[in-house]
Amino acid sequence: MNSSNPPTVSVVVIAYNDAGLVGEAVSSALAQGPVVSEVIAVNDASSDGTARVLDELAAVHPRLKVVHRTENSGGCGTPRNDGIAAASGRYVLFLDSDDILPPGAADALVRTAEEHGAPVTVGAAVRRELPQHHDVPWMPGLHTPGDVIERPVDRPDLVRDTLCVNKLYARSFLQDHGLRFPDGRFIYEDFVFTARVLAAAPRIAVTGDLVYVWHVRRSAAQVSISLDRKDVGNWRARIEAHRTAAGILEEASPVLGGACRVKFLEYDLRMYLRELGRDPEYQGAWWSLTREYLDTFPEADIESAAAHARWIVSVLRATPTPPADVERLTRLAAEPPRLLPPYATGPTGAPVWSEELPVELVDLPALPVAELPVTVDAEPAGRGAVRIRVHDLYGRLAGAGPVTAQLSFLPRAGGDPVLAQPVPLQPDRSGGWIAVLPFRLADLAVTGRRQGLRRMQAWNVGVGVRCTDGSSVFTSLRPQGRLLRRRALPSSRYGVLLAQPYRTGAGALALRLAPGAEGALYLVRNRIHRARAGRGAG
Repeated sequence: MNSSNPPTVSVVVIAYNDAGLVGEAVSSALAQGPVVSEVIAVNDASSDGTARVLDELAAVHPRLKVVHRTENSGGCGTPRNDGIAAASGRYVLFLDSDDILPPGAADALVRTAEEHGAPVTVGAAVRRELPQHHDVPWMPGLHTPGDVIERPVDRPDLVRDTLCVNKLYARSFLQDHGLRFPDGRFIYEDFVFTARVLAAAPRIAVTGDLVYVWHVRRSAAQVSISLDRKDVGNWRARIEAHRTAAGILEEASPVLGGACRVKFLEYDLRMYLRELGRDPEYQGAWWSLTREYLDTFPEADIESAAAHARWIVSVLRATPTPPADVERLTRLAAEPPRLLPPYATGPTGAPVWSEELPVELVDLPALPVAELPVTVDAEPAGRGAVRIRVHDLYGRLAGAGPVTAQLSFLPRAGGDPVLAQPVPLQPDRSGGWIAVLPFRLADLAVTGRRQGLRRMQAWNVGVGVRCTDGSSVFTSLRPQGRLLRRRALPSSRYGVLLAQPYRTGAGALALRLAPGAEGALYLVRNRIHRARAGRGAG
């Protein structure tokens, strides 16, 4: 792509023991064109072939400068600081050695920065799940393309975007405010850096262009820090980073400090809770750490959080150890949230968490139907159909009058949902509603191909419930019985269609489809690869 901007950008690439991937990252930066005046690769004292790869690239590309650290820093902050110190461009852009910059990213950011005179410019980023190449947008809907935010305090929800790599920074802005990353082994250094940036109150401009591709390799021998959550140390590090960031923002503006704490309740806490797992030792340590940190939160910030997050905090505060039904709490932390039965009431008739833990679920009676954490079970009902059971929730759904249910298949890689025909719901003796919902996997596979899905298609399966009062609620399905059996189905179009229903980490129903023999073979190989990777990680 030809650049219309003068050479103004220094791209700082940090690398540690990433010889196999750093070349692709550096190449993506050099491929931005002449707008990138230099690429500064900081080798954090790697012990593999990273130094050799970078030196060989630098011998061919004059714009590439390599900084070799003699001692490993233990984190990402110090090498980024080294890169800032070595930069000479008007703007600075950060890139990790296992990620890439998409074509035109630097041009789009510079063009927007220059148009609006913005010291900070932000663009779209995606998390690309490999090897499937599923792209998941980062913080969709948070930034509006073309928007210019004069002061971060005017948009406190900006604290939710903690990435440093999807933004372009004026180097003079970083220098004037002394903005640097935490040094040494400081995990989640992005949290602190972005807090310092927002606290400096820059004008922020937004481009709608994709500017960063964050590669997610869950089966890698060494996963990234953000994915390495096998022990409680990761959660402890995240809490400390958040505590530091919230303190920085609070000093600059109580509004931003409060927004940062609310973000923790609605995002960080729920994300880790739904991955809590079954290890009692981990659960106990996680529970204690979380309670201790929540005790430092002002009540006003907790009251400002969404109802589901407030209920989670109430349960955490109510018991010093994880309750017996802690798995119910992980499902409430999912997206969309689901509160599994049974449903108990307190002495006054108010909804409570359980008979054993009578924590009131404040504001549940007043929640809009669309926000109710409804649970819907699904079990097989013969070929091409599922039987669902919609559970009532303290009478709230019954009051709205459920009438129809409609299956929805949403591509996990992003895209438009595929909707089945609505089916009438019938009252069930249990107090809920039931229906048999038909679907055609062959038609779904055809639609997936039209949407550009690859050999293996991955779909989230959900259901929408419409009510007589005009309201509706959408949720995921909880698989029951033999619903998760893999099936090879004859297909006039593909010869064979392999279908693999599975349960996500949040306990929801999802579906892999592999059309044709090639697709089926790919799905089987991918399953074997994941199984081997799982055994290796254990």
